[in-house]
Amino acid sequence: MIEDRTRGRTTACVLVFAGLDPSGGAGIQADIQAVSAAGAHPLPIVTALTVQDNQHVHAVHPVEPAVLREQVRVLVEQGTRIDAIKIGIVGSAANAQVIAEVISMLRATDTRLPVVLDPVLASGHGDLLTSGDAVQALAPLRKLATLITPNLPEASTLCAADQVDAQAAILLRDAPHVLIKGGHGEGEGIVNTWCCAAGRRDWHWPRLEGEFHGSGCTLASAIAARLAQRMPMEAALDAGQHYTQRCLASAFVIARGQLVPDRVKENS
Repeated sequence: MIEDRTRGRTTACVLVFAGLDPSGGAGIQADIQAVSAAGAHPLPIVTALTVQDNQHVHAVHPVEPAVLREQVRVLVEQGTRIDAIKIGIVGSAANAQVIAEVISMLRATDTRLPVVLDPVLASGHGDLLTSGDAVQALAPLRKLATLITPNLPEASTLCAADQVDAQAAILLRDAPHVLIKGGHGEGEGIVNTWCCAAGRRDWHWPRLEGEFHGSGCTLASAIAARLAQRMPMEAALDAGQHYTQRCLASAFVIARGQLVPDRVKENS
């Protein structure tokens, strides 16, 4: 928590690793908005500069690992309290390794530090977002995550399995919690499945018309912000999904292509 000594107020902080999306629909801006909407404070660490619009990713330029490490170092040396970590695109395997080192360092003093890994492998249209082998790059982070939040294509790629139960079983070998998002499935409804050692819970949501840019970023960050505020996992998952569904329902148009979730107005 950050203590405001003038006003006596504390604010939970979320360290966010993500790429910069110039369309403002996904990536670090989506994370900042979703974390802020939950009443927490984002600490944004840029992992990559992307050339993308609200439909396609045209290029990805990873930040140098040394720069990534420096972004975190100055925060830690200043004494900034970090209450949760959210990870989006890592940009490169080297960056993933730096992030893993950061998590290990922070957990040396806070063993309960929650880490939400959104294993973004590609954009909604299949454009790659990490240089090299993205699955291999994420390997060290999977074992450090508290919660992994893949969509159906990501879960299939990460696990080499097609059924949700099989995917969850594989991912639970690494992380204690898994939320498999069903937005890429077929039918009028969407099923999001949470699995952990205690069992399973499904959330059912109506499928909204249109395609959305940054929905996964929004959900993962909304959950991370609530975990930073020490909300129990199931409650954080429930609240994060309700928030995201409302953001999608009020999404807006910025250009031809995917709609942008309204993460700010929804919370006012």
